[in-house]
Amino acid sequence: MARLYSRRKGKSSSKKPVRAEAPKWAKASTKDIEAQIVELAKKGKGPSKIGMILRDAQGVPDVRSVTKKSITQILADNNLQPEFPTDLTDLIKTAVKIRKHFDLNRQDMDAKRGLQLTEAKIRRLVKYYKREGRIPADWKYNLETARLLVE
Repeated sequence: MARLYSRRKGKSSSKKPVRAEAPKWAKASTKDIEAQIVELAKKGKGPSKIGMILRDAQGVPDVRSVTKKSITQILADNNLQPEFPTDLTDLIKTAVKIRKHFDLNRQDMDAKRGLQLTEAKIRRLVKYYKREGRIPADWKYNLETARLLVE
Protein backbone atom coordinates (compact mmCIF):
# COMPACT_ATOMS: atom_id res chain seq x y z
CA MET A 1 0.00 0.00 0.00
CA ALA A 2 1.25 3.48 -0.76
CA ARG A 3 2.11 6.14 1.77
CA LEU A 4 -0.57 8.63 2.70
CA TYR A 5 0.88 11.81 1.21
CA SER A 6 3.96 10.93 -0.85
CA ARG A 7 2.45 8.42 -3.33
CA ARG A 8 5.43 6.13 -2.78
CA LYS A 9 5.64 2.59 -1.52
CA GLY A 10 7.22 2.17 1.87
CA LYS A 11 9.89 -0.31 2.85
CA SER A 12 8.73 -3.24 4.89
CA SER A 13 9.72 -3.16 8.52
CA SER A 14 10.17 -5.78 11.17
CA LYS A 15 7.12 -6.86 13.10
CA LYS A 16 6.71 -8.30 16.55
CA PRO A 17 6.19 -12.07 16.42
CA VAL A 18 2.63 -13.16 17.09
CA ARG A 19 2.63 -15.02 20.36
CA ALA A 20 -0.42 -16.14 22.33
CA GLU A 21 1.34 -16.89 25.60
CA ALA A 22 4.21 -15.32 27.48
CA PRO A 23 7.69 -16.69 26.81
CA LYS A 24 8.98 -19.25 29.28
CA TRP A 25 11.96 -17.12 30.29
CA ALA A 26 9.79 -14.15 31.40
CA LYS A 27 9.53 -14.61 35.17
CA ALA A 28 7.41 -11.56 36.10
CA SER A 29 3.93 -12.26 37.41
CA THR A 30 0.78 -10.47 36.35
CA LYS A 31 0.27 -8.76 39.72
CA ASP A 32 3.86 -7.51 39.84
CA ILE A 33 3.62 -6.03 36.35
CA GLU A 34 0.29 -4.35 37.08
CA ALA A 35 1.69 -2.89 40.31
CA GLN A 36 4.71 -1.52 38.44
CA ILE A 37 2.47 -0.01 35.75
CA VAL A 38 0.32 1.73 38.38
CA GLU A 39 3.41 2.98 40.21
CA LEU A 40 4.99 4.37 37.02
CA ALA A 41 1.71 6.00 35.98
CA LYS A 42 1.48 7.75 39.35
CA LYS A 43 4.97 9.14 38.70
CA GLY A 44 3.62 10.74 35.52
CA LYS A 45 4.88 8.35 32.85
CA GLY A 46 2.80 7.72 29.73
CA PRO A 47 1.83 4.27 28.43
CA SER A 48 4.58 4.08 25.81
CA LYS A 49 7.22 5.19 28.31
CA ILE A 50 5.93 2.60 30.81
CA GLY A 51 6.24 -0.12 28.18
CA MET A 52 9.82 0.87 27.38
CA ILE A 53 10.78 0.94 31.06
CA LEU A 54 9.27 -2.50 31.66
CA ARG A 55 11.00 -3.87 28.57
CA ASP A 56 14.44 -2.41 29.27
CA ALA A 57 14.69 -2.42 33.05
CA GLN A 58 12.42 -5.29 34.12
CA GLY A 59 12.81 -7.67 31.17
CA VAL A 60 9.10 -7.88 30.33
CA PRO A 61 8.97 -8.64 26.59
CA ASP A 62 5.29 -7.86 26.07
CA VAL A 63 2.82 -6.71 28.71
CA ARG A 64 -0.19 -7.99 26.80
CA SER A 65 1.16 -11.53 26.47
CA VAL A 66 1.78 -11.74 30.24
CA THR A 67 -1.25 -9.89 31.65
CA LYS A 68 -3.78 -10.44 28.81
CA LYS A 69 -4.43 -6.66 28.97
CA SER A 70 -2.75 -3.68 27.37
CA ILE A 71 -1.09 -0.96 29.43
CA THR A 72 -3.91 1.49 28.68
CA GLN A 73 -6.51 -1.08 29.80
CA ILE A 74 -4.65 -1.55 33.08
CA LEU A 75 -4.49 2.24 33.56
CA ALA A 76 -8.21 2.54 32.80
CA ASP A 77 -9.03 -0.18 35.35
CA ASN A 78 -7.13 1.80 38.01
CA ASN A 79 -8.57 5.21 36.96
CA LEU A 80 -5.13 6.48 35.91
CA GLN A 81 -5.83 6.95 32.23
CA PRO A 82 -4.91 10.44 30.97
CA GLU A 83 -7.74 12.81 30.05
CA PHE A 84 -6.63 12.97 26.41
CA PRO A 85 -4.96 10.07 24.57
CA THR A 86 -1.18 10.31 24.40
CA ASP A 87 -0.95 10.00 20.63
CA LEU A 88 -3.27 12.98 20.24
CA THR A 89 -1.34 15.09 22.74
CA ASP A 90 1.96 14.19 21.04
CA LEU A 91 0.58 15.32 17.67
CA ILE A 92 -0.70 18.54 19.24
CA LYS A 93 2.75 19.20 20.76
CA THR A 94 4.29 18.70 17.33
CA ALA A 95 1.79 21.12 15.76
CA VAL A 96 2.55 23.74 18.42
CA LYS A 97 6.30 23.41 17.76
CA ILE A 98 5.83 23.69 14.00
CA ARG A 99 3.57 26.73 14.43
CA LYS A 100 6.13 28.44 16.66
CA HIS A 101 8.84 27.77 14.06
CA PHE A 102 6.61 28.97 11.22
CA ASP A 103 5.79 32.20 13.06
CA LEU A 104 9.52 32.97 13.27
CA ASN A 105 10.29 31.80 9.72
CA ARG A 106 7.44 32.89 7.47
CA GLN A 107 9.25 31.90 4.29
CA ASP A 108 9.55 28.23 5.31
CA MET A 109 6.90 26.62 3.12
CA ASP A 110 8.03 23.10 4.09
CA ALA A 111 7.05 23.92 7.66
CA LYS A 112 3.70 25.20 6.44
CA ARG A 113 3.07 21.93 4.61
CA GLY A 114 4.19 19.96 7.65
CA LEU A 115 1.75 21.92 9.80
CA GLN A 116 -1.08 21.22 7.35
CA LEU A 117 -0.33 17.49 7.36
CA THR A 118 -0.01 17.35 11.16
CA GLU A 119 -3.30 19.20 11.65
CA ALA A 120 -5.00 16.83 9.19
CA LYS A 121 -3.78 13.89 11.27
CA ILE A 122 -5.06 15.59 14.42
CA ARG A 123 -8.50 16.14 12.89
CA ARG A 124 -8.75 12.50 11.78
CA LEU A 125 -7.68 11.30 15.21
CA VAL A 126 -10.14 13.65 16.95
CA LYS A 127 -12.96 12.30 14.80
CA TYR A 128 -12.03 8.74 15.78
CA TYR A 129 -11.75 9.51 19.51
CA LYS A 130 -15.09 11.35 19.52
CA ARG A 131 -16.70 8.32 17.89
CA GLU A 132 -15.11 6.03 20.50
CA GLY A 133 -16.09 8.34 23.38
CA ARG A 134 -12.53 8.97 24.59
CA ILE A 135 -12.84 12.77 24.29
CA PRO A 136 -15.90 14.99 24.73
CA ALA A 137 -18.16 15.20 21.68
CA ASP A 138 -18.12 19.01 21.72
CA TRP A 139 -14.29 19.31 21.86
CA LYS A 140 -12.92 21.03 18.79
CA TYR A 141 -9.30 21.33 17.69
CA ASN A 142 -8.06 24.90 17.75
CA LEU A 143 -4.38 25.75 17.91
CA GLU A 144 -4.84 28.22 20.77
CA THR A 145 -6.83 25.85 22.97
CA ALA A 146 -4.49 23.02 21.99
CA ARG A 147 -1.53 25.12 23.08
CA LEU A 148 -3.11 25.48 26.52
CA LEU A 149 -3.74 21.72 26.61
CA VAL A 150 -0.09 20.75 26.14
CA GLU A 151 1.61 23.52 28.11
